[in-house]
Amino acid sequence: MFDDRSDPVPRFLPPDAPVMVAGLRHAVFLTPDGEIDEMPLATAAKRARKQRPIVVHLPATARRLKIEGFGGYDLLELFAFVRPAQFCVPTPRGIALATGQKPSDDLTGQAEAMAEAMKRLLQELAILDRDKRARALALAWPMARGTWAWGMPVLAALGADGDGPHKFAVYEGLKIWKKIGEWSEHAPPPTPGHIGVEPVEARERLRSLLGDGAEERPQQADYASAVCSAFAPRTAEGAPNIVLAEAGTGTGKTLGYVAPASLWAQKNEGAVWISTYTRNLQRQIDSELDRLYDDPVKKRLKAVVRKGRENYLCLLNFEEAQRPLAQQPHQAVPLGLMARWALATRDGDMVGGDFPAWLTELIGTRFTSALADQRGECIYAACPHYTRCFVEKTVRRARSAEIVVANHALVMVQAALGGLDDAAMPTRYVFDEGHHLFDAADKAFSAHLTGQEGAELRRWLLGAENRGGSRARGLKQRLESLIAERSELRDAVHAVIHAAGCLPEQGWLMRIQDGAEHAKGPAEIFLAHIRAQVTARATESDRGYSIETDCKPAIEAVLKSAADLDRALAALEKPAKALIKIITHMLDEKADELESGERQRLDAAIRSLERRAIMQVAAWRGMLASLVENTPAQFVDWFAIERQFGRDFDIGMHRHYLDPTLPLTAALAPTAHGMVITSATLRDGTGDEMFDWAVAEDRTGASHMPLPAVRAALKSPYDYARQTRVFIVNDLGRDNADHVAAAYRELFLASKGGALGLFTAISRLRAVYDRLTGPLDEAGLQLLAQHIDGMDVSTLIDIFRVERDACLLGTDAVRDGVDVPGDSLRLIVFDRVPWPRPDILHRARKAAFHGARYDDMLTRLRMKQAFGRLVRRAEDRGVFVLLDNRMPTRLLGAFPEDVAVQRVGLKEAIEQTRLFLQSQ
Repeated sequence: MFDDRSDPVPRFLPPDAPVMVAGLRHAVFLTPDGEIDEMPLATAAKRARKQRPIVVHLPATARRLKIEGFGGYDLLELFAFVRPAQFCVPTPRGIALATGQKPSDDLTGQAEAMAEAMKRLLQELAILDRDKRARALALAWPMARGTWAWGMPVLAALGADGDGPHKFAVYEGLKIWKKIGEWSEHAPPPTPGHIGVEPVEARERLRSLLGDGAEERPQQADYASAVCSAFAPRTAEGAPNIVLAEAGTGTGKTLGYVAPASLWAQKNEGAVWISTYTRNLQRQIDSELDRLYDDPVKKRLKAVVRKGRENYLCLLNFEEAQRPLAQQPHQAVPLGLMARWALATRDGDMVGGDFPAWLTELIGTRFTSALADQRGECIYAACPHYTRCFVEKTVRRARSAEIVVANHALVMVQAALGGLDDAAMPTRYVFDEGHHLFDAADKAFSAHLTGQEGAELRRWLLGAENRGGSRARGLKQRLESLIAERSELRDAVHAVIHAAGCLPEQGWLMRIQDGAEHAKGPAEIFLAHIRAQVTARATESDRGYSIETDCKPAIEAVLKSAADLDRALAALEKPAKALIKIITHMLDEKADELESGERQRLDAAIRSLERRAIMQVAAWRGMLASLVENTPAQFVDWFAIERQFGRDFDIGMHRHYLDPTLPLTAALAPTAHGMVITSATLRDGTGDEMFDWAVAEDRTGASHMPLPAVRAALKSPYDYARQTRVFIVNDLGRDNADHVAAAYRELFLASKGGALGLFTAISRLRAVYDRLTGPLDEAGLQLLAQHIDGMDVSTLIDIFRVERDACLLGTDAVRDGVDVPGDSLRLIVFDRVPWPRPDILHRARKAAFHGARYDDMLTRLRMKQAFGRLVRRAEDRGVFVLLDNRMPTRLLGAFPEDVAVQRVGLKEAIEQTRLFLQSQ
């Protein structure tokens, strides 16, 4: 019988299992009675399979042991249960820090800290108050029934007694939607005013944000003054005020623009949208806003982080994921961990918010990211959880906020679709990481007629077609209750569903690989012929990698199948447009009959049909028409086979704007009144000031706006000549993997860790990693690697930040995402000059944008961004090493003017690195 007494008796009942820590070459076991055993990884792997040890991050530990997996007790799962929505670096040192211990550098000390962390976490459960204990117990019981490794220790710590709830009630605790508060509608906010911000006001606001005794940074105050122009009243329709502000690292640009932005918002009762490219900067800005709103309650009202719907937990998906529990009770374990987080989260954001990225690595995407609305299947007001929806809450909070922290992707989609979930478009923007605007617009305004995109549209229209566990809802299911008694609407929906049969079915890729004769329907046949054209024109060097070819001249089979597909898409477009017309007419004619919820669903159906079907199909038909007509001058088209690890994963036709800032500015100019576009790397570094600013204007779209941009450039306050060294190694055979790996090894050892290795190709990263593991482990240096460790990039960077002497290998995603102040990053080694990949799109843009200077500009900007990661504080010191003797002198503008770039042999680079870093 379940005993839920108000006076529980907690018990400490730890697992009868050893603690295990795996290094790169050795592992340590700490037994329950305190004995320490050190052994090689192979021996540790055998013992781990037998004894189910206590570890940190089971999947990563299994990879370290080079085994498929093993049972055990993952401390991260216990941490996620005890402290949901709290940060912890997923390493032994990280969990020691998170539980208030001093982290150890050796494996034995780490094992001891893990044992203590387990004890402290279980003790935290033992002292929970009655309400929190009840909520924890409601989830611990189903998880324990699902054979959760930590089930018994957690139940004991919570003071549980008896057999627990009845089998029909045990899953009641997972129904978290009953415990989440509802939002309520409010009157729409008034249109913002037009009162500008004076520079003197911005400086005063900045001083108040910094507080008394703050370090004086004249550049920051000058920056705050300079960007005020973007908050002046607009003087002509469609002509926003634009400020291009390049602020060197250390200027303090975040508070520099928050000062005038917050003033404008408060004066005019409107919101300023601050947009970033990376999740890391979103978190940083959100943290800095604590200075503006020191009261957490006020901050929640006035500052909101906004992202696309695909980033948030969907409560309906979470409910539907629980349906198989009676037959598959083990699924209560991942669902229970998600429930603990969902009840503690600030806003339900699973990508960069308070959701630990490592939880996805532990329990899989099925129970984490797949629970978001990634396919645009939201049923809005028809959802039983609509008034508790995390997305809807955030949208409504943003409408009355002063500062909205968004990302470039959301802003682009919002601009293209005229508001998306928002009743009105923002009028004031700050685009931080402005050097990424070109790339963000390139992604947002491109079109892809591919197998994956076609299959996704089919799934969105038809829903799940197999009898598996897919929760995909089709158009009919999303409108089910509305069409039941409306024959005209029902017939239109059925017509759309029937026409969608032309799109790729499940299993399309295997059929296409077998040849056009095995393809089903016009889309698959067209894709099969694309594949034939691409492979016919590929070179031997393309084998195993993604390959592409020009669309023209197209083979005859491509042209014939393109015509067939166009007719099929026209037959899909027609009923989709008719359906929108019927819904629009219904909203007008039956305005007095429709319930509010019905109206909202019909409005949402129109928006989603236009976005997912009409706009997409129209773009596809335009691409198909260009195969026989002239391709519009503003576009670049090509065919491609996308591959991963040598295997095809997508095939199709692609279209990008030659200059994607054209559609971006066309979308923003009509509604925006002012924009700040800022970064540490807006301009090129040729030394020709006019050309360098022209590059900034072209890459951000400012050159397409009616009014000229105000330009501002502020130098970094850091003394790079004193704080950094730059070496170009001139005696290394860059094509010899052994030589390159030896260079990385000796440089990493010279810096004693704290090193970031950047690569221009994943294959070279893997080759170097394999040669580094042994030597670095012997030196006591942890080695992390993107594409190998199987962790999210942000997780790897979090580990790198905490593990002072770790070494991290990565490609461009790591280069753009690293923000590691202090001694944890003191050396950057780049394997080669990061020239742009010479693909078809690049070829077209190179011809349009200054020829060879375009190559140089992109390469300089990439090296600028990499070098900028090295020094993040006034006391930081670091070394930048390029292992490529083919580095042209004209690219040295990537580095600050006062830094002497030295071309030296590898031996001298190693010695100078050691001496410089030891002299700190």
